[in-house]
Amino acid sequence: MPGRMPRGVARRVHAVRQRLAHRREVLEAETDLDVARSAPPPTDPVRVVVESEPRSYADKTHPVPYGVRAAADWSWRLLVIVAGFALVGWVAWEMRLVVFPIVAAALLAALLHPSVLRLRAAGLTRAVSAVAVFVGFLVVVAGSLTIVGRAVGDQFGEVVDRAEEGLVSIQDWLAGPPFNLSENQFREWIERAVESLGENQEAITAGALSTATLAVELVTGVVLSLFTLIFFLYDGERIWAWLVRLFPRVARGRIDTAGRLAWRTLTQYVRGTLLVALFDGTLITILLFVLGIPLALPLGVLVFFGAFVPLVGAFVTGAVAVLVALVLEGVVAALIVLLGIIAIQQLEGHVFQPFVLGRMVRVHPLAVVIAVAAGAYAAGIIGAIVAVPLVAVANTLGSYLTGASASPPS
Repeated sequence: MPGRMPRGVARRVHAVRQRLAHRREVLEAETDLDVARSAPPPTDPVRVVVESEPRSYADKTHPVPYGVRAAADWSWRLLVIVAGFALVGWVAWEMRLVVFPIVAAALLAALLHPSVLRLRAAGLTRAVSAVAVFVGFLVVVAGSLTIVGRAVGDQFGEVVDRAEEGLVSIQDWLAGPPFNLSENQFREWIERAVESLGENQEAITAGALSTATLAVELVTGVVLSLFTLIFFLYDGERIWAWLVRLFPRVARGRIDTAGRLAWRTLTQYVRGTLLVALFDGTLITILLFVLGIPLALPLGVLVFFGAFVPLVGAFVTGAVAVLVALVLEGVVAALIVLLGIIAIQQLEGHVFQPFVLGRMVRVHPLAVVIAVAAGAYAAGIIGAIVAVPLVAVANTLGSYLTGASASPPS
């Protein structure tokens, strides 16, 4: 029909009208707040109001002292907050088969979403960009696992032979001073281990069943995580817009800014952690290759994944490399590997990690330690992995919502 606006122009006009209406509501709310603040306080010639104390505590004739009342108010409010967090944690743990895959998908989406944005800026559609990044991620993961599997298969026979020789050499070393352990003692230990396995056969069977159940849950979680990831990459912005609309209209703008700041923090954390993991895995792999330790590449990949657990992950997985070096190459090689891993950890902890993560995610090291310990205690290795990014996001949200950092995301 003549005179009718095009559909695109009509949508833009409608969007502008919504923004203007939202701004008018915010201004009206701010005006009401300013008027309330500028109103003169009521005068009471009987009660003396002390400005340093809240009005509810100003009554000096109250039988309960001011400090006790203030402590009581703080206590019940803190109890409510702790109870709320505990309830959320309990629900998350009971729904862990759903919650943990979604959290893993969010972490992967934070890592991969910038690539989707680059492809969309290059002219590709949203669907093509999301599918291309998702397929590329699967190819990289599958290729890495294939290379590691081939390395293990090619060196398996050599590892078995060296392991037998290494165990004999370790036994000879323990038989000498200062340990002086005889062969009869070794045999006695082996017999005790066999008897213990026989006595705990039922527990071993139950453990095998629980391991099978865990494997099924792991496969289910991986499938759900990948399924969620593809939707986060394809429709993440619309999902976030839908979540923002659940809040009151006056608070939507602030909630949207806080969420985008939290997402930027999460993206920076995942990027920085990936670089730190590559640093640890690459240097330890080079060290093992130089020393001629078998399974150098698989051990380096193990250290890479372990580095995603802050502070302790790379060190624990590095201990596996030390053990392998001890069994296959002897005590001297194991000591060299141990010293090399300690040097790499010191370099990473004092130079590389502060340089990479220090400007991206500002979380105090004590908060990292407490978060990792609490996460590991509450949810095992998964809790240790997700604890620090949750603390980083909470720190960003708290700083913004309290006005300490009001800079909008770029």
